[in-house]
Formats: sequence, structure tokens, C-alpha cells
Amino acid sequence: MFYFSKSKYCDFNQCPKIPWLKKFKPEEYVIDAGTQARFDAGNAVGDLAMGLFGDFVEVTSYRADGSLDLNKMKALTLQYIAEGKENICEASFDFEGLYCAVDILRKRGDGYDIYEVKSSASPENHVYIVDTSYQKYVLEKCGVKVGKVFIITIDTGYVFDGVLDLHKFFKISEVTALVDEEIGRVEDTLKEAEKIMRSKTEPAIDLSAACRDPYPCAFFGYCTKNLPSPSVFDLYYLGFEKKIALYKRGICSYEEVLKDGSELNDIRRRQVEYALEDRGTYIDKEGIKGFLQTLSYPLYFFDFETVQPVIPCYIGTRPYQQIPVQYSLHILHADGTLEHREFLGRSEEDPRRALAERLVKDIPADVCVLAYNKKFECARIKELAEAFPDLSGHLLKIRDNFKDLLDPFQKGFYYNRDMGGSFSIKSVLPAIYPGDPELDYHNLNGVHNGSEAMELFPRLKDMPKAEREQAENDLLKYCALDTFGLVKIYEELKRVS
Repeated sequence: MFYFSKSKYCDFNQCPKIPWLKKFKPEEYVIDAGTQARFDAGNAVGDLAMGLFGDFVEVTSYRADGSLDLNKMKALTLQYIAEGKENICEASFDFEGLYCAVDILRKRGDGYDIYEVKSSASPENHVYIVDTSYQKYVLEKCGVKVGKVFIITIDTGYVFDGVLDLHKFFKISEVTALVDEEIGRVEDTLKEAEKIMRSKTEPAIDLSAACRDPYPCAFFGYCTKNLPSPSVFDLYYLGFEKKIALYKRGICSYEEVLKDGSELNDIRRRQVEYALEDRGTYIDKEGIKGFLQTLSYPLYFFDFETVQPVIPCYIGTRPYQQIPVQYSLHILHADGTLEHREFLGRSEEDPRRALAERLVKDIPADVCVLAYNKKFECARIKELAEAFPDLSGHLLKIRDNFKDLLDPFQKGFYYNRDMGGSFSIKSVLPAIYPGDPELDYHNLNGVHNGSEAMELFPRLKDMPKAEREQAENDLLKYCALDTFGLVKIYEELKRVS
């Protein structure tokens, strides 16, 4: 029997190699923090959507080892259908090894409608049509009369007022016509999938746009392991489709990229040339001087940490809104004196008001504030100003005085080989100060990057006292290194100018 699930079917439609590798080389599967966050958000939103139509039954069942008990789930589904239950969540079906679970199966007349829940904002994603087409195919093969098909997504314009309104939080879009157009492909796709999945020979499928569309592939590292390092895929700020186009022309190594030259602007050319031949550090003194002349003491080095809850929990916030919960501030005076101030909110309450009030105390309205990629910090301050009109004047003046420490690097004024073509602070700082343990994020405890900080903060409220104190200290140390790193970057720019 050929066993295939809905997720494997969607993977196969992105690239037939993905489900094959998951089966035969699962150790090569590398999931990044962003993908895991998307999975977690999907689970949370799916659970919330179960109550969208009132009373429901859920068939999700587990074995003693914690794995899903699919046989019990399928049996419960048949039982609830026989009992005429109106809303069956995670309704599970199997047709000759083809398995799927429907997020919400809703009774309508003598049949059922399919509702697929997604944690995104737009139903206009072809993979959702692929997904629901497979579901409809399996259900109809199981003898279920399928009526309409709907995609449930999130209305990111919804503003939480203290009581979550599911009918405003969610948007429901009918996609029946699109599914009916797509469903004719399902049988042929499954035949092709069966042939590939029964073979122990890895599919000869080359890199393509599918490596990033509709989702970044977790096997990209495996599929590019034989390419030179660095390769065309490491080029700075070049669209993935352009990288694929170069690759298809046989341009993979930096030597080949340099010889071709078609996609080399000044910054990418420097990236390639410095990688091929270590030329030390490129310094445009005049460019750096010009940037430094826009600054004035005292210098306020600033960084936010945020959370981004898909389900809003603070009044006046929207789904996926970036909520500032923490900041670090280093103040460098003209005489070299360095001060540090910081704020960390409480996860059991909305931290924004307390943060905004502390911010206007810590940063005068008319001083020079530096961030790394200031657009992010400026956007958060603008949102705080909108949320708290009595503080908006001061907050907006702070925003208007931001300077961006990213600029000298992004404009090509400073570069060395160790940056690897990246201008993120996590690349620039160790490239400038290699081996400095004080500036090494790996030496921190508990929190080493923004994703870990974002994941940890909401859990503080549920921790025992000692564990919470340690976690809070880890968050503060991480954020403090971000702004201390900015000070060190500034000092280097000043030195070389």
C-alpha cells in the first residue's frame, strides 16, 4: 500500500524531492527558527479556530508514547459523522493509505463543508488550494459528500479590545471554484508521487525557485552541499531567482561570478574579490567621516526586543504586531564615559506603557540616537506614540533623531572578508573584533539571538521564581550586548576614519 499524507502531498507539489528526503534522509532536515515559529503559530491558531462555529467535537487522540493515534482518530471521525455532529475538528480519513485530517468538517445538509485554517493573512496562496484539493479528493474517495471549501485566515487589521472576537479575528474565504479547478491534478500527482516514493534512488531534481517558493526548503543545505563555499547563493542582496538564473548558467563559484560580472554591483564585487583574495579591510575614510559628522555627543545606542503574538493579548494590538517588551541603552559621552540603562517588562501584563514612560525619561527629545537598522526601532516608537498620545510628542522627537549604524556598512564604506557578504550585526561585530569573548553571543547563557528572546519572554510569567530571575537576567545580558556591540562598532569607525 502507498502511504501518503496531506503534508507530504503539499511538500511534493513544492518539490518531489522533499517528501523523498524526509523518508530516506530525515537527518538532513534542518528547520530554522522562523519555520518553527510558523508551525507553532499554525497550531495555536488552529486550536483557536475550533470554536469558531460554536460547539464542536475534536478527534485528536494520542498513544501512550505521545504520538498521534491515527486509527482511533479515524474511528472517532466515523462515529461522529454517524451521530450527525455538526462540527468535527481534525476529522481524519484514510483511503487506501492516503491520509488527511480536516481542520473543521462542518455539516451542511446531507454533506459536509471543508474549512482549512491558516495562520497567514491572505487566502490567495496556491498551496492552500493544493492542500484543500487533496482533502476533498480523499474525503470523496471515502464516500463523504463534500459541499463547499473554505480557507480561514487571520484579519491582521483586527484590534483586540480585551475580549477576543473570533468572528472578527478570522476571515473566511470560499475557494470551492479554485479547488474544483485543481482537483483534476490530484490523481496524476499521486501516481507520480507513488513512483518516486517507492524508489530508493534519490530523485534527480535540481535547484530551482521551488527551493524558496512557497516556503524555504529545510533540505537546501543538503542539496547545495557539493557547491563551492562561498557560492552564488551567498551573494549580498541579490534576489533568489537571479541567483538560480546564474546557477542554471553554470555560474556557481565566486571565480565564475567574478568572470561573468553580470550581477556585480560595487558592494557584491567587493564581497567576491575579498573572499577570493583576503585584502584585509576596505575602508572608505571619507564616507565614514561623512557619516560620523552627522552624529553629536552624547550618543545614545539603542535596541528593542519584541514579541509578535499571532493571537493578540494586549488591548489595542493587532495579530502579528511587534510589541516592544525590552530595551537596552548605552550612552557614550564626549569624555569617553559610558552609561548603561535598560528596561524589561513583565510578561503577565502589557509592557508598552511602562516601557514608553521609561523611554522618555531615559532619552531626551533632542539627542542623537543610534540603532542598527533603525527602521525597526523607529516603527516601534511610532506605534508607541500612536498608543499613548500624551507621550507622542517626546517619542516622535526621539524617533526623528535616530541615525543608523548600518549605513556605513550597507553603503560599502567598511568591509572585510570575515563579514561574508552580510552586514547584520551578528556578522559585522565578530568580523571587526574576531575572537573577543566579551562580544561573542555564543558565550551568553540562555539567549543568543532575537528569536530566542522572543520565545522566552512570554514564558516568564509561568516560571518559578528562581528560574524566572535567571531567564530575566539572560534577556538583559543579551540585549545589553546588542547595544554594547554598537558602541564598539562606533569606536572602530571612529578609529579608522
